[in-house]
Amino acid sequence: MKIIFTKVLFDNYVWIMFNSSKDCIIIDPGESNSVIKKIKKLNLNPKIILLTHNHLDHIQGVKNLLYKYPEISIYGPLETQFCGTKNLIDNRNTIEILNTKFYIIPTPGHTNGHTAYYCPPFLFCGDSIFSGGCGRVKNGMMIKMYNSLRTISKLPNDTLIYCSHEYTRSNLEFFKKIFPKNLNILNYYNNIKKSKTQCTLPSTLKIEKKINPFLQLNNTNLRHQVKIHNDLSFSLNFFIYLRKIKDKS
Repeated sequence: MKIIFTKVLFDNYVWIMFNSSKDCIIIDPGESNSVIKKIKKLNLNPKIILLTHNHLDHIQGVKNLLYKYPEISIYGPLETQFCGTKNLIDNRNTIEILNTKFYIIPTPGHTNGHTAYYCPPFLFCGDSIFSGGCGRVKNGMMIKMYNSLRTISKLPNDTLIYCSHEYTRSNLEFFKKIFPKNLNILNYYNNIKKSKTQCTLPSTLKIEKKINPFLQLNNTNLRHQVKIHNDLSFSLNFFIYLRKIKDKS
């Protein structure tokens, strides 16, 4: 399987996975025109759409793609049913599409039904985790997001992280100010800032465990750099603190 992307809207990536027969899977089409253009250019045959959650910037290309390619099958959580999802994955552990197995990983927090698709070593994670950050958390779902990130962190270190937004530079620019002594964050930020390539994805889980504070919640050195109350000795409280200060930025 090969994976390519097309950039849509402002900073969204639509990932397109295709096999030797040029049958393809489209992940989170936030817009359709760019996707169709890319498909035609490479002579791909769209067979499947995978949706991670129900936000418009991930689904608003579905209607036109379904009109253009009526045989396409749509997979997603229940919260995406309104936009045409017929193959619900909420109670499934795996799906097999294009002769390829995908593991269904519930990752609630950004939305209640948010789901990631894991086809080793590829993780299509929507807005659950970003390079250097994580998605905004729906009201009342901090614990769920915390647990979702813990679930992702248990995957193999060589997992390739295909998230849906290009936020790496802005995430690291923020966190290098919060953790100015963290050389992993600073060096990685400087490297991507110098790079002529705008796309910083996919990342790897190994890299994220070094540069992403949301995957280093047990790192006492990071906690000590944030000189506030002792409640940060608990990783959940540290996560909530980081997410709240990031939300204010």
